[in-house]
Parts: sequence; structure tokens; C-alpha cells
Amino acid sequence: MRHLSRQVPSKAMSSRQKSLAEKRPNPVKRQSGRRGLARVFSLSGSEAVFLCRCLLVVAAVRLGLTVLSYNRFRAMVTRLNARQCASMGELRRVAWGVAAAARFVPRATCLTQALSGQYLLARQGNASNIRIGIERDTGAQLKAHAWLISDNHIVLGGSLDGFAHLVDHGSR
Repeated sequence: MRHLSRQVPSKAMSSRQKSLAEKRPNPVKRQSGRRGLARVFSLSGSEAVFLCRCLLVVAAVRLGLTVLSYNRFRAMVTRLNARQCASMGELRRVAWGVAAAARFVPRATCLTQALSGQYLLARQGNASNIRIGIERDTGAQLKAHAWLISDNHIVLGGSLDGFAHLVDHGSR
């Protein structure tokens, strides 16, 4: 969730910013079963309900992407009328819920998480975009990545550094 306060860069970051980004530790590692489960049980009632909702959405999106094509599944999500901008608190809540739920769903990739977050935001009328890019300067293997972006803030997917922008898919 540390990426929420950063806006999508319009140009390359300065060398000082790059060095700070490179020194950051790896993303949150999976916790052992007991500690992770203890954290789930320590949630308030509304947080636990929201986490369960996120878990259902992430699992449904993962299943949907397995059964349907991406374009067909995305069309189902974009039918929702999402026009307003979400608050930072709501973006953080969705980012937390989807990232936490994705730990329990096998192969919940960046695309699965981005579509799940977009669906959760769209259900509340909040607009967002899914940005798809490919890694620059890769060898023989093409590496793609997806981000969820709302109001020019990265909600899910991490940093855009090192990726070339391919396409944005909006809420509508």
C-alpha cells in the first residue's frame, strides 16, 4: 500500500528518487500460518466482512479469467456505472483487501488483482483504469504486468518503473 501516495509519473523519476526506490525492501513477505491467521482474527467486524467480500471477488475473478477471455470478463466489470473519484481512504481499503485476499487464492496474478480492485471500486461508483505494460529491455521472454490506477494514483500493482505502457482499460 506504500504506492498509494505516489502519483503516476509523467516522465522518468530523478536519479535521487530512483536510488530511494531501489533501496526499499522487498514487498511484504507471506507470514507464517499462525501469525497471518491471528491477524485475520484480530480484525474488526466490518474489516472482516470486507476481507471476506474481497476474497469472494478475487476468487470469482480468478475463476472468470480461467473460464472466459479477458475482454469478455472485463466487459462484465465495465457495465457498472463508475464515474466519480474514490477517496484515498477507499483506495487504501480496496488495495489492502484485494492484496490480503490474493494471498489465499492460488495464482491470483496482477491482472486478477487489478480486475478485482476495479470491480470493487466500480460497485461503489468509483472510476478506475487497468493499465497493462510490458517490461523494457527483456531478453527472450516477454514479461507483462497490470496495475489498477484511480485518479492518477496507483492502487494495485506497484511501481511503473521499468515497464513500457501498452494500453489503459477504463471503467467506462
